[in-house]
Amino acid sequence: METMGSLRRTNYCGEVSMANVGQQMTVCGSIARARDKGGIIFADLRDTTGILQLVFDEDTPREVFAKAESLKSEYVVICRGLLRERAAKTNKIATGDVELYVSELRILSEAQTPPFEIRDEVNVNDDLRLRYRYLDLRRPSMHEPIVLRSKIMQIIRNYFCENHFTEIETPTLIKSTPEGARDYLVPSRVQPGHFYALPQSPQLYKQILMLSGFDRYFQIARCYRDEELRANRQPEFTQVDEELSFVDENDIMTLNEGLLKRLWKEILHVDIETPFPRMPWDEAMGRYGSDKPDTRFGLEIVDVTDIFDGTGFKPFAAVLEAGGTIRAINARGLADKLTRKHIDKLGEVAKTYGAKGLAFSRLTADGTASSFEKFLTEEEKAALYQALDARTGDVLLLVSDANWVKACTALGQVRLEIGRKYGLIDPDQFNFLWVVDFPLFEYSETEGRWMAMHHPFTMPKAEDIDKVESDPGACHAVAYDIVLNGEEMGGGSIRINDPALQDRMFKALGFTEEKARASFGFLMDAYKYGAPPHGGMAYGLDRMLMLMLKRDSIRDVIAFPKVQNAGEPMTGAPDVVDDQQLKDLSIALTLPE
Repeated sequence: METMGSLRRTNYCGEVSMANVGQQMTVCGSIARARDKGGIIFADLRDTTGILQLVFDEDTPREVFAKAESLKSEYVVICRGLLRERAAKTNKIATGDVELYVSELRILSEAQTPPFEIRDEVNVNDDLRLRYRYLDLRRPSMHEPIVLRSKIMQIIRNYFCENHFTEIETPTLIKSTPEGARDYLVPSRVQPGHFYALPQSPQLYKQILMLSGFDRYFQIARCYRDEELRANRQPEFTQVDEELSFVDENDIMTLNEGLLKRLWKEILHVDIETPFPRMPWDEAMGRYGSDKPDTRFGLEIVDVTDIFDGTGFKPFAAVLEAGGTIRAINARGLADKLTRKHIDKLGEVAKTYGAKGLAFSRLTADGTASSFEKFLTEEEKAALYQALDARTGDVLLLVSDANWVKACTALGQVRLEIGRKYGLIDPDQFNFLWVVDFPLFEYSETEGRWMAMHHPFTMPKAEDIDKVESDPGACHAVAYDIVLNGEEMGGGSIRINDPALQDRMFKALGFTEEKARASFGFLMDAYKYGAPPHGGMAYGLDRMLMLMLKRDSIRDVIAFPKVQNAGEPMTGAPDVVDDQQLKDLSIALTLPE
């Protein structure tokens, strides 16, 4: 192998253009592709900025041409030459107008044939890609998100610093507290039998910082949750975290609209309209069956409960007697696509989300096929058609349930399935939305008690404070989520800064005074010394980037992601450790059979 010698890079491959024609320059990188045309050799050189074509011909120094003949994919080289205008121009790469006529070439490292081609068009098994992640990340489509991620973090830092924020790092070895997902635990060697937790978020520390007089804090924080993986979820993730003093929810939402407007403009060159619409949680659930509604298409849910008051159709009547609800959507013009077979599949989707079934009516030119209409009166049928603006070619889909949230959720998932399958969603649209006025509590059947929907420090709406103990199910929170195209991108709330109200919240959540002090004593003590009104929010940076780049999985925007079993295929983590390490930590393993 050769060394660089006196050659030093003067230019990056993707940053040269016609303006540089006639200049001598030195570039370096990996060979993406080499083509020997007999007497003339072309090679595509790739670095972190893009690709530049190298050219060697009969006038190239003989020893340089000989080296060029040996070039193969992924060889690492440095070369010097003259940038000239390209005869056969191409728009497939940004530097398609120019090429480098090479006069000096050094091969710094040879490469074996990789297990898959390093190009975007190749279809590669995910397991193989992740095992050879260092090769996968060389592909432009995988390289670009990591570079953009860095630019996004720089813009975020600049924006917050311009707005009087202080960047502060908080600990990653912290105390385990209840009221969240499962913690990742870290054993303490110096305190046997004691454990740290890795932070699910910096929530308690960010509030303590407000009580410490820092006024405005932000951090790009690593967070950890020991929970099942999904396409938009990883066990370790990056959070853009912020907290502000002396503000209300309107201040926070306006500030963050400015941040998102700047990001979309500088990264995607897209002007997004602000302020974003705001929708109460009750309305989002009622119209879309989701607290993160995708508003890029219609098929909105309609409450048709009143139409069936006194109905003779027994399934609906039983639900109404139990104080339940009947909700419907009109799949406009889809009768030719939504056959009975497809409707049965949608019924399975509804059942997955708790519905007992999916009632339907297909209105075709040949007549109506329905699972329930023959049991209705003419008046009920006419009222249903009017409520849904039903016409020939439509398909009406209904769910009934004693619980309105369950009915709307099931129908909301049916709505999304139809939207995705039948191309109702514009992939080039960015629909931002604030969902506000969340319930303060949600009841856990497994725990047999009320739980905080967000966390125990969320401020109740002023009109609901008197109901915290007496009617927790009727309380709403000063909380807000930022939703983009049906994905929750971030969320936050105004926090409680009154110690007496915080005590009431703990009691409503079933905390004894001892349990509250054991978990949150340091925060409760800090409140006694004066706490400013404060609030904040956090974004999932990985999810934000996934949505910006229209990727299907956050694994595509994380350098070294985990897979379904929470493992990392390239390094083999997690792995066993030796007995001495366990002994040092006072740990004895009891593995399941």
